[in-house]
Amino acid sequence: MADLVFPAPAPVSIPVAGGGAFPVRRVFCVGRNYAAHAREMGSDPDREPPFFFMKPADALVTDGADTPYPPATADLHHEMELVVGLAEGGVDITEAEALAHVWGYGAGLDLTRRDLQGQAKKEGKPWDMGKGFDHSAPIGLMVPAARIGHPAAGRIVLHVNGKQRQISDLANMIWSVPETIAYLSRLVRLAPGDLIFTGTPEGVAAVGRGDLLEGEVEGVGTIRTRIV
Repeated sequence: MADLVFPAPAPVSIPVAGGGAFPVRRVFCVGRNYAAHAREMGSDPDREPPFFFMKPADALVTDGADTPYPPATADLHHEMELVVGLAEGGVDITEAEALAHVWGYGAGLDLTRRDLQGQAKKEGKPWDMGKGFDHSAPIGLMVPAARIGHPAAGRIVLHVNGKQRQISDLANMIWSVPETIAYLSRLVRLAPGDLIFTGTPEGVAAVGRGDLLEGEVEGVGTIRTRIV
């Protein structure tokens, strides 16, 4: 192997409940996976094939750390989500086999520069700078499925400064976790360490500097971060 011309970036990992760390490879996100959220974003919630976007692994914010308000936006939105972490990868994974590939779950936030995303949509351009910016993916502890099972239902909720902003149930996802894994594996080869943010329910709204975001996925865990 050739010598590196400068030091390699530090690996990215997420602390695990009970000890250890989950190594992160890639971060996939499902768009518009709750019907009520699709409606509030002006889209048809009918069961169309899922679509995906990505965030860089180093956009993750862990350990309850503060999240810097990003540059180039005046409209930063919160999106509370269940996050799936894979221990096994593959292609053409069946729905029946999909959950056997899951290591565990976490509670996360897909932060969005909504003004940049909206302008990109209007111009038919990629969403990358609206979604994949620095510190755009705060996440709580990863919890092994061996401990909690595979949640298909349960409350998902977000409070901002103690006031409820988002609430729904995992059962309201248009595409379930097994369906999402199976579909995504027909598009790319999945691998251990891949994360999937599974979409957000209705109630997304803007946050500003000083706001405290506290979310929970029932039976999975919590996420806490302050925008600074």
